[in-house]
Amino acid sequence: MWIARLIEKQLKENVETRPVVVLSGARQTGKTTLVRRLFPKYNYVSLDLPSEAAQAESAPRTFLARHKAPLIVDEIQYAPALLRHLKIVVDQDRQINGQFILTGSQPFELMAGVAESLAGRAAVMQLEGLSFQELTAAKKAVPVDTYILRGSYPELYEKPTLNATSFHQSYVATYLERDLRSQLQVGSLRDFERFLRVCALRTSQMLNKAELARDVGISPSTAGEWLSVLERSGIIALLEPWFSNATKSLVKSPKLHFLDTGLCAFLMGMTTMDDLYGSPLADALWETAVFCELRRHLTIHPSWQLYYWRDRSKEADFLLHKAGRFKVADAKWSEHLTNAGKLEKVRIELPGNTPAALFCRTNNSYSVTPNIQAMPIMEAPLFLQ
Repeated sequence: MWIARLIEKQLKENVETRPVVVLSGARQTGKTTLVRRLFPKYNYVSLDLPSEAAQAESAPRTFLARHKAPLIVDEIQYAPALLRHLKIVVDQDRQINGQFILTGSQPFELMAGVAESLAGRAAVMQLEGLSFQELTAAKKAVPVDTYILRGSYPELYEKPTLNATSFHQSYVATYLERDLRSQLQVGSLRDFERFLRVCALRTSQMLNKAELARDVGISPSTAGEWLSVLERSGIIALLEPWFSNATKSLVKSPKLHFLDTGLCAFLMGMTTMDDLYGSPLADALWETAVFCELRRHLTIHPSWQLYYWRDRSKEADFLLHKAGRFKVADAKWSEHLTNAGKLEKVRIELPGNTPAALFCRTNNSYSVTPNIQAMPIMEAPLFLQ
């Protein structure tokens, strides 16, 4: 059963109005399946094949003579020289829209190539894992705790019998062998895998490179380099703190979040419901799940800027800002909440009657205080309106 993606409408509009559309995102988020389903009449070629990548890189004119537009080029990062040639092809007739759809799973390097070669010619989009709203809309009766443990990669829901632990084992092995080797010279893949697991244990925590380095036995500079690799590959994201010059006491270190709770749980050593419910890390994993849900909707509809707030005495897991307006939220693993903790203290520091939410495992929204609403994760899009 096909699970419709929230990005579909915007993707179609960009293909109709721009000569080139670039869709980036981590491996297994469904980029190839999505574009081939939405544009079945397009020709298709994957640069995963070394022979195709070699020709696209060294003889782009011959490559494009073999593969005619309109064309989907998968894994474009394996032939960056092709981007420069696409500029020449597009400039021959800028009025023809939808000539090329490019996908890639190393967003930072890909975007650098697009910015250099296809500036003004390409619409750039990002596809992340399935949101809980997408699963709910597809009538997939997935309990939220199952979603947390299984993660957001579409194949795990298109094939319900697929073993999630085996999937994540293969994902880590593939990532280490393919993406990592192509991006970075690592003396020991075992050290890097241990680094992955140490990062997973710190999801939802403020980033401390020196502490990460000490726990793995590497230098802080190496830890910083490896974190950049994880971020480039779409494995993690760093949530920046909100601060202003007028508030000197606010924390200025970013928070580390994994972009898939299933992968994070696997790296933590959680593979069963008993593991999840018995772990002191469940709260951190839930906070990461809420972060991912908010981020996925803001990637498609970038109306608010997402931060977190923390000073010496108060904190909020999420702060949303838009043109001087604010919203704040916390994530709590509990099913039912009776108090708002420190969230009200943050809320009253912000200008106006700032809306606030506590995302928990409730099935329905309800008021915790006159100013703070408890909400299920599926209502995250409503909070962003």
